Amino acid sequence: MRIALLTYSTKPRGGVVHTLSLAEALAAAGQDVTVWTLARGGDGGFFRAVDRAVRQVIVPFRDIPGESVGDRVLRSIAVMRAAFDPRGYDVVHAQDCISANAVEDCVRTVHHIDHFTTPELIACHERAIARPHTHVCVSAAVARELAAGWGIAATVIPNGVEAERFAEAARHADLRWRARFGRYVLTVGGIEPRKGSMDLLEAYALLTDTDPDLRLVVAGGETLFDYRDYRTAWDRRAAALGVDPVVLGRVGHDDLPGLVASAAVFAFPSLKEGFGLAAMEALAAGVPLVTRDLAVFREVFTPAARFATTPRDFAESMHHAMTTPDPTRRTAGRELAARHTWPTAAAKHIRLYKAL
Repeated sequence: MRIALLTYSTKPRGGVVHTLSLAEALAAAGQDVTVWTLARGGDGGFFRAVDRAVRQVIVPFRDIPGESVGDRVLRSIAVMRAAFDPRGYDVVHAQDCISANAVEDCVRTVHHIDHFTTPELIACHERAIARPHTHVCVSAAVARELAAGWGIAATVIPNGVEAERFAEAARHADLRWRARFGRYVLTVGGIEPRKGSMDLLEAYALLTDTDPDLRLVVAGGETLFDYRDYRTAWDRRAAALGVDPVVLGRVGHDDLPGLVASAAVFAFPSLKEGFGLAAMEALAAGVPLVTRDLAVFREVFTPAARFATTPRDFAESMHHAMTTPDPTRRTAGRELAARHTWPTAAAKHIRLYKAL
């Protein structure tokens, strides 16, 4: 089959990571795959090398200083729509709201359901769910939301994870990170409301009351949205609490496994996720995981994770995870990550495509 996978960015957000890994697995299974994306911020390609078996179409997308989020999203849709030609593809598969608005007839993966307040984004979100002819969700929890809100029955195909890449990093510890930070709590995904960043900051401050040398390291955070006000509030709260977190921003693809494997605990306090790929990578590396107590995380991470709700819950769970080794949970986490493979996800996608 000739398959087009569409994503909105070249940067390492979860949906983009998913798109590239799925494309490579589909190509390895003998499919003819092209990934279409917008090149933001002057990017000339994706954040990592892509298997040569996967074709890439990188559509230029220039930055406009001062542009609002709504206008940027609408312009993203228009630029992708003008560039993309569906002729020649048997399957067109949109991986996000922007790409699903840019095409007329597609499969759509709903990674998670957003709740916007600006009219442009509300309308785009609604069209990106209502118009596609076929839907995929990466967890049953998101599929239930889709059924309850829109009466749509989605096919559930969980994410894969490059488990061996993170397990290998754990076997060969990258001492650079421990030398730089000492013992640290790690989260991946940046500082934004959906990621529960403020709760994690409060939990970290509680931990430092008894463990003043512990660091909080925040990695990642590429996004279309403007969270400068939230980040300012986060910085002010950190100063008021007397803590000094390390904000790394984007971490290189080859450096990420070592950063994850060297953490004392991985914190994942997100308020909304579709699966939790970064947390699954931590389990593959054998790192203790504490997530927010959400239905999707209970579905995906039981019995490997500890679950928490309030900042105090997170602090207590992270402290326990760091001070009381739990070989049963660690083994369960590594086995869970190893079962989620991209070839398995690709095979399920191929069956769905053929059914269409």
